[in-house]
Amino acid sequence: MSSNLHPMLNVAIKAARAAGAIINRAALDVEAVRISQKQINDFVTEVDHASEQVIIDTLLTAYPGHAILAEESGNERGARHSDYVWVIDPLDGTTNFIHGFPVYCVSIALMVKDRVEHAVVYDPTRNDLFTATRGRGAFVNDRRIRVSKRIRLAECLLSTGFPFRPGDNFKTYQLMMADVMPRTAGLRRPGAAALDLAYVAAGFTDGFFESGLSIWDVAAGSLLVTEAGGLVGNFTGEADFLDQAECLAASPRIYGQMVGLLGKYSKFAGAGDKAAVRQAMTDEAGQAAPMADTADPTAETGAETDAETAPAAAPATPAVATPDAEPGAEPGAEPTPAPKDPAAF
Repeated sequence: MSSNLHPMLNVAIKAARAAGAIINRAALDVEAVRISQKQINDFVTEVDHASEQVIIDTLLTAYPGHAILAEESGNERGARHSDYVWVIDPLDGTTNFIHGFPVYCVSIALMVKDRVEHAVVYDPTRNDLFTATRGRGAFVNDRRIRVSKRIRLAECLLSTGFPFRPGDNFKTYQLMMADVMPRTAGLRRPGAAALDLAYVAAGFTDGFFESGLSIWDVAAGSLLVTEAGGLVGNFTGEADFLDQAECLAASPRIYGQMVGLLGKYSKFAGAGDKAAVRQAMTDEAGQAAPMADTADPTAETGAETDAETAPAAAPATPAVATPDAEPGAEPGAEPTPAPKDPAAF
């Protein structure tokens, strides 16, 4: 650990590396790991719990008066009403881990008076350590990182996360992907949101979007992105996103273009945008029905007329929020959204 880093960030790094050691040992024999299921397609392992335990113990040993908000244990540990809250995801990408797919990480963020001030995202499989302190920039393994300089969406590689829980609206995601994929160089689904955000910060990908996320998925990664000169918000471009289960992150020029594509799919979109999405879903369902009818030689040819109905036109591009510039942003770059007031936590 570097003596130039903030002491609280150094403690977070120590905790992340200790958790990474547990994860790497377990990965040597992943089939022996005990697994339970929180809900359909949402898993937790003994490794999640062991990783979380060592992180919390490390943090509270150094700062016993701080609060804890962790994915598996919630706020059971630490002080309940401290201005200092550690937000922890001990193993982001558990499904990848239990399959031996090496894309997962440890995510630790410190919020001070409801604002993320320090962040660590640690990839134990590659020994990549992403760190950020507000106003001091973002780094990977002590090397300064910046978001991508691409300005055309057609040249960009984006990452996302697919819906996988009961109640998730997969049809809406299909429409989103249909809008995004033809307009980009590629769309990827790595499976660990914190690492996705770290990759945006490092310029490995140009943007990221996903819904259904929790604060421990995005808190650390969001600071990495803003300290690397990028923007983070919800799908409509608003900066208040940490507890909204929507996250969109990109370099400033690409961020605006992504908001233009994805804003209408936000749960905060206007009534007209939501109506257009519902109409597109209805039209898509109407187009699919006649395809099934073609297998019946007795079907009337007139049954295909519904499939020719054109989908509704895309709504106007939503405005992008433009709060004050964030420390660490490039000169001339679009301003970084100010963090939300997470009093709503």
